[in-house]
Amino acid sequence: MQYAELVFRWMHIVAGVIWIGHLYFFNFVNANFAPTMDGETKKKVVPQLMPRALYMFRWGAAWTWVTGLVMLFLVYYHGYGGSNLVDMATATEKPGAMVWLPAFLGLFVGFLVYDLLFKALAKQHNVAVGLWGVVAIGYGLTLLEVFHFSQRAAYVHVGSLFGTAMAANVWMRIWPAQRRIITAIKEGRAPEAADPALAGLRSKHNTYMSVPLLLLMLLPDQIGKVADLPFYGVLPGILVVGFGATWWIYGKAKSVQGF
Repeated sequence: MQYAELVFRWMHIVAGVIWIGHLYFFNFVNANFAPTMDGETKKKVVPQLMPRALYMFRWGAAWTWVTGLVMLFLVYYHGYGGSNLVDMATATEKPGAMVWLPAFLGLFVGFLVYDLLFKALAKQHNVAVGLWGVVAIGYGLTLLEVFHFSQRAAYVHVGSLFGTAMAANVWMRIWPAQRRIITAIKEGRAPEAADPALAGLRSKHNTYMSVPLLLLMLLPDQIGKVADLPFYGVLPGILVVGFGATWWIYGKAKSVQGF
């Protein structure tokens, strides 16, 4: 199992680099370059560049998510006697499906909540962002307090909640909209206004979620060692700092002109 964990962890990280690398290209580079192109240039560049980039982007997302699910089962749900999943100091027996299954299903319910939240509060976007943060914190606290997850497992599952929402965004919202945009440009038509708006907004959401996700997923043990604070105090701080750093990078990217 340790060999399997090594292989899938390696695959997970490589696929994640491909996915997040393209996500940052779209948001920090292409988003500032695309508006400078005239109509004729767009007709030449977009049909050649975007399908290639979007192919790597969406399949990077798919493989990151699939290998991440495999890792959840290997490391938390069925591996190591449950010692990574729950606090063994308080657990009376090896955790079974009734412990990890609600957490697993919560990843899918989480995207549904996220999707409905931003549709219902489209005109109160900042409120929706705040509520989504509350949902993520509440999900983690529920795992800790109700199912007695370890802090490491709780951090990883909040990261998985973000990752699942991000992957679903790619395949269910961003890619279909981008496909319609590319088709319209190829045919010399203006894309429907709703498509660039939807793809751009969900891509921006993914960018903001990606920064805390990387810390939560890759360094969950280090968070506890460095912070030495309760989960309900650390996680909101991670979200605030992560979102703030992303906002700063967006501003920096707009001002970059070259060398």
